[in-house]
Amino acid sequence: QAINNVHILPFFPYSSDDGFSVIDYTMVNPDLGDWHDVEAIGEDYDLMFDLVVNHISRESLWFTDYKANNSPYNEFFVEMEGSEDVSQVTRPRNTPLLVPAYTHRGRKLVWATFSADQIDLNFKNHLVLVKMVEVLLLYLEKGSRTIRLDAIAFLWKELGTNCIHLPQTHEVVKLLRDVMAIVKPNSILLTETNVPHAENLSYFGEEDEAHMVYQFALAPLILHALHRSDGNYL
Repeated sequence: QAINNVHILPFFPYSSDDGFSVIDYTMVNPDLGDWHDVEAIGEDYDLMFDLVVNHISRESLWFTDYKANNSPYNEFFVEMEGSEDVSQVTRPRNTPLLVPAYTHRGRKLVWATFSADQIDLNFKNHLVLVKMVEVLLLYLEKGSRTIRLDAIAFLWKELGTNCIHLPQTHEVVKLLRDVMAIVKPNSILLTETNVPHAENLSYFGEEDEAHMVYQFALAPLILHALHRSDGNYL
């Protein structure tokens, strides 16, 4: 068959950003179907799922428990006082970096790289990493062969830096690859980083990070190659 891989764009319950503000990583949006429907597609095709690793919807239960001061979720997000110098932080969008959240501990400012509805996770807390690995294992169990790490470049926050492509982020990518190699050796880790070419290629690491990398220029280059019957630029 001509097509043997299918990327199912975020099929989880979500609140904004065309699915990339995930409410529940472990559910299929009931309007679309359930896990049985996803697995049925996987009977004919290799599947790619999105692991939206950098942030989660403010409507998620994780953020609801954060606001209610329920452990361990009360330490799952990045709080700031508001007086910190964040001028070096790379901004992919023109929305405020710090957004208010009203909690049982009062009004807090939390880190939100992409929008006020997409609250960044605090990977300095090892329990966040453990939870995300659990989600990864679920996706592999449900039939995904390729895992696409959405917005991975922004994962680690460190004041005084640009908070993009930090060494800790690359270490997380290596760890996720190691996990995939153990539990599903033929799986593929793909990083999504809409950045200049050299920075994009850095996610290959020393052949110990992503198996495949791409950014948004890939789609129009494929179209150009098909239209011109010329793959040189691609």
